[in-house]
Amino acid sequence: MKFELQCTDTLTKARAGKITTDHGEIETPVFMPVGTLGGVKAIHFKELEHELNVPIILANTYHLYLRPGTEVLQQAGGLHRFNGWHRPILTDSGGFQVHSLSDIRKIKEEGVEFRSHIDGSKHLFTPENVIDIQRIIGADIIMAFDECTPYPCSYDYARKSMELTHRWLTRCIERFRNTTCPYGHSQSLFAIVQGSTFADLRQESAAFTSSCNTEGIAIGGLSVGEPEEELYAMTELVCDILPREKPRYLMGVGTPANILEAISLGVDMFDCVMPTRNARNGMLFTRSGIINIKNEKWKNDFSPIDELSDCPMMRHHSKAFLRHLVHTGEMLGAMIATVNNLSFYLWLVREARRQIFTGNFSAWKKEILPVITTRL
Repeated sequence: MKFELQCTDTLTKARAGKITTDHGEIETPVFMPVGTLGGVKAIHFKELEHELNVPIILANTYHLYLRPGTEVLQQAGGLHRFNGWHRPILTDSGGFQVHSLSDIRKIKEEGVEFRSHIDGSKHLFTPENVIDIQRIIGADIIMAFDECTPYPCSYDYARKSMELTHRWLTRCIERFRNTTCPYGHSQSLFAIVQGSTFADLRQESAAFTSSCNTEGIAIGGLSVGEPEEELYAMTELVCDILPREKPRYLMGVGTPANILEAISLGVDMFDCVMPTRNARNGMLFTRSGIINIKNEKWKNDFSPIDELSDCPMMRHHSKAFLRHLVHTGEMLGAMIATVNNLSFYLWLVREARRQIFTGNFSAWKKEILPVITTRL
């Protein structure tokens, strides 16, 4: 993997760059649609690739390990061949999913013992086998195994958790160096910064992960319930320490406002289920504001879903038609809403990138935020 830092904003810490992988280039800032099980919910790869020009998707190690399983993925020749997506893929190591199984998992030095949420069967994730699983999945960018620290938690818990994550990172790096991708393309390992909302722990973790010299670094353990001011404070603190020449990935974030603020603090990569999940529940993000398409006010509104959108589908279908589909439970409703929300998120980061190059990012951000966060 190669990362080229192309431009830095003069008034903020916003950056524009380019990541080059064996499966294609990724211009940053970038938003990665979440394809947990290898496919993004309610949207076809044809639309992702040709309508939205999505450069990279995210899949999840925990879920793919359980279903369809590593044996199937290996026989298929990796996830790219299994699902037919030929652009870059990033895999989350499963740390967050294991964190969310707090009642059916046990964390120890060796790794995490957990029970499947599907059938209750017992499994063990270690730093070593998580790297092995991601090698078999074949993602272009893979994550080190970490413990996603819960919020709130005590300082003592956060420190012990961070130190465990650091020891696991060392083991992940060792395993990564001693293995190769079975499908012939290169893979890149990203470390993950932890430390909850404690400034000194975040500083220590950022310094440690930077010293490990992985090809990129992620910021984990945020957007897990902490106040937004803590999210931004920890992100800024970490970005000020991380190496300038490597991509920075803020995991699981977030709202359009969160993304723009994090870009201004120096983050390059984002993922979140919000655009796709909210789409299936009838919440639309548009360039004019946020719409709850289930509301009665849209029943006779025959104007385009988002007449400012770059996506032809959003200018072709009306709000009234989409409301009708959602109210009647038609699958097409979720599909159109998903295209809309992903189109908006992709426009947001691409426009942010354009504004960084023109030197107008700060003024544009100040102008656009009140518009896109307004409830219509």
